[in-house]
Amino acid sequence: MFKSQNKILLAEDDVNLGILLMDFLGREGYEVLLYKDGVEALNDFPKHNFMTCLLDVMMPKMDGYTLARNIREFNKSIPIIFITAKSLKEEKMKGYNLGADDYITKPFDEEELLWKIKALVRRTKNHIFSTSNEKVQIGKYHFDFANQLLCINDQSKRITEKESKIIYYLFTNSNCVVKRETLLTDLWGENDYFYGRSLDVFITKIRKYFKEDPNITIENVFKVGFVMNISKKE
Repeated sequence: MFKSQNKILLAEDDVNLGILLMDFLGREGYEVLLYKDGVEALNDFPKHNFMTCLLDVMMPKMDGYTLARNIREFNKSIPIIFITAKSLKEEKMKGYNLGADDYITKPFDEEELLWKIKALVRRTKNHIFSTSNEKVQIGKYHFDFANQLLCINDQSKRITEKESKIIYYLFTNSNCVVKRETLLTDLWGENDYFYGRSLDVFITKIRKYFKEDPNITIENVFKVGFVMNISKKE
């Protein structure tokens, strides 16, 4: 499962650059946790649900390569982008062999880094959708993502692929706000007015699918997004 939290691990010993990136990515809606060395970042990594990691290669105590190797022991799929002052092919090959997804070389344009982050996160989430064979319990319902089936008691309903993805996305983030623009970008590829109208139609239909269980509601958070609330059985 994944959580749609916009939390980024930034390991960078250049404090000025770190603060600059925190401010820039913060304005774009991301929560950035800054660590001044690899050891500090590794110790804190298991405590958070990061969506991606930005790792400076040259850091005190533990370099970016070693940090990436250790992060991969916790999480095999989290996107990792190396930030480096070196553009040598040998250095990049070393990083890719350790599981890096991308590189950006100092000095770099902040917008370019933002594009790389968005592309990697979108690719990772699409991969999760394409490989998931998960069958889960949602309140009184059984949800078969791969076969697009929603079942309750003896009744089964075949739903569309888009409906299935929206349900899966909301369920894996149940009781948490999923931002509207995040849903649109991750499921349609862009935050567009017409896709937004389509999303509203899908949400209305999905609410009806879950009407047999009063413990399940899909709440519209005004101008923010949606929450699938799943109450515990009394």
